[in-house]
Amino acid sequence: MSPASQPGEVPARGKRADALRNQQTLLDAAARVFVTSGIDAPIREIAASAGVGMGTIYRHFPTRADLVVAVYRHQVEACAEAGPRLLSSADSPLAALRQWVDLFVDFLVTKHGLANAMQSDSSGFDALHAYFLDRLVPVCERLLDAAVGAEEIRPGTHAYELMRGIGNLCIGRDSDPRYDPRRLVELLLQGLQRSQPS
Repeated sequence: MSPASQPGEVPARGKRADALRNQQTLLDAAARVFVTSGIDAPIREIAASAGVGMGTIYRHFPTRADLVVAVYRHQVEACAEAGPRLLSSADSPLAALRQWVDLFVDFLVTKHGLANAMQSDSSGFDALHAYFLDRLVPVCERLLDAAVGAEEIRPGTHAYELMRGIGNLCIGRDSDPRYDPRRLVELLLQGLQRSQPS
């Protein structure tokens, strides 16, 4: 490799890093818009939220299904990475669990339109669901174990059951603006807590 070619490599790496950051910004914006406006939100609304042109979105994600799947994966990773971070920074394991569940609910609200967006590719949907379980069940399990270890919640709740229960409580939010699943999710979490001696 000649010395003259070496300086050209650094900007290329920098450009890739910039492109990755821009894509993350776009995915964050799309997730926010999906939560507030639904999975069928206009692409122009997502572009405006991300501060980019519509052409930029279509260059990265040629179809809506491509964008939805990318947002789904992005949010799964954000949820997975948040668990250990919250556990190390929250006031207690139960507080970390509550904060993580809040992120999980945000994710579920975005996820509900995924099947419609991927109508023609049920195998792709199944693969994403397996990915979701592989990444998030262990994180939830770690949070539950920590809260049990701190004697903040009763033992015996399985991560998959809790996540499935939260998911079931989130169904219906799309079709009924009067329904807020967070209140019922909070009641579910209160039900896990150990009763405090009076």
